[in-house]
Amino acid sequence: MQLYPKMIMDALATVTYAGTKKNLVESGMVADTPAIAAPSAEGEPWKVKVVLEFPRDTDPFLKSTVKAAEAAIKYYCKKESGVGSQESGEVEVEIVTEFKSKPRPEVGQMLPGVKNIIAVSSGKGGVGKSTVSANLAIALARLGYRVGLLDTDIFGPSMPKMFHVEDQRPYAVNKDGRDLICPIEQYGVKLLSIGFFVSPDTATLWRGGMATSALKQLIADADWGELDYFILDTPPGTSDIHLTLLQTLPITGSVIVSTPQAVALADARKGVDMYRNEKVNVPILGLVENMAWFTPAELPENRYYIFGKEGCKRLAEEMNVPLLAQIPIVQSICESGDNGTPAALSSDTATGLAFINLAQAVVTVVNRRNKEKPATQIVGTK
Repeated sequence: MQLYPKMIMDALATVTYAGTKKNLVESGMVADTPAIAAPSAEGEPWKVKVVLEFPRDTDPFLKSTVKAAEAAIKYYCKKESGVGSQESGEVEVEIVTEFKSKPRPEVGQMLPGVKNIIAVSSGKGGVGKSTVSANLAIALARLGYRVGLLDTDIFGPSMPKMFHVEDQRPYAVNKDGRDLICPIEQYGVKLLSIGFFVSPDTATLWRGGMATSALKQLIADADWGELDYFILDTPPGTSDIHLTLLQTLPITGSVIVSTPQAVALADARKGVDMYRNEKVNVPILGLVENMAWFTPAELPENRYYIFGKEGCKRLAEEMNVPLLAQIPIVQSICESGDNGTPAALSSDTATGLAFINLAQAVVTVVNRRNKEKPATQIVGTK
């Protein structure tokens, strides 16, 4: 009975790597000639050592691939040479993993070039949070700041459509030994969303762990570069996504979006409470009252308070936080979002000007926050 390197390579050629849909040999993942050590004495095992090279240390197929490779080697050794059968000695398989890309930076060091991280949140869906996020990012860019926008809503991404880049696909660049996703740039904003990587017509049926893993990749495995403001468009409510963000990034502050409606304000309180929790302690930069009133195009001076009047303003006073902006309902906001040309691109309209004023207010409160308060600590590192 004898084992040969070719036998081990033949075994590895039966294992498919899910990342390329090819076997380990075709994928070029066998980094060196398999090492084989025969037993030095009766009763001792054969020893096989294989080095497999994966694209990165966070490869989701790593564990399953290693297990499959080990099983394939043992099967082949037994089938071709009888090694591993009852009549012969056992075979010990050692799989060593190496990585083409450098490891992901540790928590707290993921975005060294980003100065301010702003979470745009709402306790309730349907209040226009994504519209505010998109227009805030564009308005900040129009003011001359370097801006990034991350769509963290894994199950309902909307930013690709709002920025009119649904058909674009981010590509990878190698930087400092790491393969990084290059964000899409549109309207002066660097943008990433899970919507670039999934079909817009297919539901994303992922468990929480898969969603948070994808989110971490969009944060840490992307070439965000130097940014003055990094806007996080968060999903509604308080979920795994929010906790992942709080455990991954030192969020400078949160902007809470609500309508004046009582049911929306009740959920906005929960959003504020999440960030003010003593274990989280992320400053509330202020509230944005969206859909504050309706102004018909043919009667631009008229205001109709269809969701109630100044509810968010009263909540801001109650919770002792600034009211950053009141954004009216006009048909052009909906149309511009659907067309991929957000209102903030033009300061000639009332809504465009409202978003520019919002951006200026955010800059003011962020500067004040940074002067008066210490840097936010990542949840779990306090």
